[in-house]
Amino acid sequence: VQLQAYGGGLVQSGGSLRLSCLVSGSSTIGSMGWYRQVPGTQRELVASILRDGSTTYADSVKGRFAISRDNTRNLVYLQMGSLKPEDTAVYYCSAVDTIWGTQYWGQGTLVTVSS
Repeated sequence: VQLQAYGGGLVQSGGSLRLSCLVSGSSTIGSMGWYRQVPGTQRELVASILRDGSTTYADSVKGRFAISRDNTRNLVYLQMGSLKPEDTAVYYCSAVDTIWGTQYWGQGTLVTVSS
């Protein structure tokens, strides 16, 4: 199973950015999500989405970020708005295989929000 993330970059505070992640090699993906990590800190959940569309968000991004998925193409998106400098981090996409319960990770994409 491979995950390929796209869409990171540099954006000004208050701006928007959209991340995409393509999952290949599995047809039994359940939960998909986005995590982020600042060097020296633990990786934290940003948002997750189940196959039925149910979503979970970290309190820090509620109302600003939106996660969605395309089950037919195994894609997951993270639309980020009203970005703040504290959103600066490496963002990782994640997918869980429903058969084995294995969590897979993408390579990470850097999001930098300038003030």
